[in-house]
Amino acid sequence: MTDDKEIRLHDLTLKEGETLLEFPCEFPVKAMGLSCDELEIAVLEIINRHVENLAENALKIKPSKTGKYTAITITITAHSKAQLDAIYIDLSACEHVSIAL
Repeated sequence: MTDDKEIRLHDLTLKEGETLLEFPCEFPVKAMGLSCDELEIAVLEIINRHVENLAENALKIKPSKTGKYTAITITITAHSKAQLDAIYIDLSACEHVSIAL
């Protein structure tokens, strides 16, 4: 069953180094892990390694219902894909971070 309309498929494959983001842009970085002071300290240290001038309201911390886990969201002004990649590599390598989104 076809009609007379032409069907076009778009190639959504990105080449290496390409991104759908336009830089600079506001970008929320989220890290989650077991609730502890070290989680917040480690995430902030990692972000500060890669980002200059965090806004005062950039940090949001939300504990889980039971308080066992904490989600930390830091909204940054991202300047490149390489910057975001470096942040996620460091967050993923951190012993206190279970998930980085």
